[in-house]
Amino acid sequence: MSDLKNRLHEELAIKNACQVEGINADPAIFEGAGLGDKYQEQIQTLFDYNLHNHTGVVLPVCFYTPGGLRVAYRWNDRSPYKLRREGNQFILYHERKELFPVRLKKRPHYYGLKTSDGANMNQVATHNGEGAIFVSYSNECFLKETGHDCKYCNINYTHDTYGEEHGVSWKYPRQIGETAAVAYKEGAKHITISGGFIPERREIDYYFDVAEAIQEHTGLQDFNGTAVIGAPLDLSILERYKDAGYRTIAMNLEIWDKNIFNSVCPGKVIHCGGWDHWVKALERAAVVFGHGRVRSNFVGGMETKKSTLEGVKYLASQGVIAYAGAWIPNLGSEYEGHRSPLPEWHLDVAYKIVDIFRSAGFTYEQLYDSSASADGIWNDIYKIEEERLPIFKSEPSVV
Repeated sequence: MSDLKNRLHEELAIKNACQVEGINADPAIFEGAGLGDKYQEQIQTLFDYNLHNHTGVVLPVCFYTPGGLRVAYRWNDRSPYKLRREGNQFILYHERKELFPVRLKKRPHYYGLKTSDGANMNQVATHNGEGAIFVSYSNECFLKETGHDCKYCNINYTHDTYGEEHGVSWKYPRQIGETAAVAYKEGAKHITISGGFIPERREIDYYFDVAEAIQEHTGLQDFNGTAVIGAPLDLSILERYKDAGYRTIAMNLEIWDKNIFNSVCPGKVIHCGGWDHWVKALERAAVVFGHGRVRSNFVGGMETKKSTLEGVKYLASQGVIAYAGAWIPNLGSEYEGHRSPLPEWHLDVAYKIVDIFRSAGFTYEQLYDSSASADGIWNDIYKIEEERLPIFKSEPSVV
């Protein structure tokens, strides 16, 4: 392995630790740094992964390591990873040890624009890097009303806390279509549509209207969209999502251990047919959309490593790409104040997941198309091993 690849894997380990532990920094260091102008700011549209309330505080959405790895910014003033501002530069430290300088993400041009009805485009579709944009059409989750919320989830907290400040409200198809059109002209090439649980009939009608609006405003029949839905009780509905123009579909099972699933995700048991039906829905979706065109997610650390990897491996054998994003005990969730496994646990899981993906024949392009963003640890491993990062192009002497 080349020295450059070794260095990038070391940066990846630091990135992983930063995303699990969060970043310790006084928000005052970002004053006058150009957040919300030159650099992209956080917009809370679905979940909040910061461990402190930040109403009225502008935070960066991410920063980049010297090798070009994108690190999501999650504020935690108890983290050993600290960001300091030294002159016009931001430096990452671990405890008192300086690691390396980082750079903030430039703000997309469309973030300063509005839709025809006056909605802020940066609140309609957030930019997740590498041409991936994300729409949370609503934080309306009817599981709250029934008391069946997933216990790790803070979707309703995010709405109640940041709704007015960050525009957490219903997004209309035309707003999404107009925003996607501008973002695609600026280089976007993938869009994810997601939101809270809503009744199945209403969900499918809405997703169809959104697909039609995106096609109308972008002029693209295949706009490379992912529809994130609850497992439908009527599995024949899956074909209609494909017919509507979505290239990929996602149904997040969250937990492979059936007993833990039943306890942590009661709403998915009651309203989506339970664990067995959810697995059947994923299997059926892979038949409809094709190998590597269906995505699921596990809450990494909510169950044993063995159980998570068993789930990833089984779903991969069915053509489903299943991730295991590190569990962040979100503010406002029932697990607020709990502890995710150590960073090393999550990094080991990520490398083992990539081994499973490669055995199943999943390509980087399939990972990209099925992801809400392109900065997952597993995506990065592919990018390092396949020399997809810009740094490889700027250092041609590296083999």
